Amino acid sequence: AFIENGAIQCGFCTPGMLISSYALLRDNPTPSPEEVKIGIEGNICRCTGFTKIIEAVLDAAERIISE
Repeated sequence: AFIENGAIQCGFCTPGMLISSYALLRDNPTPSPEEVKIGIEGNICRCTGFTKIIEAVLDAAERIISE
């Protein structure tokens, strides 16, 4: 979902964002955009401005539910 949504650019934040997103979706498989923001806080992204990352996490949540 991160690749398809353009949420990966330089790669600096990718490991932290993926781990935080995994933990968030494990504990809350249907997060709201605000819950995603809280779930990834503490990770710094210099490239995307977080919008694409939030979209990617929400997309991943939809994919998990549809499986």
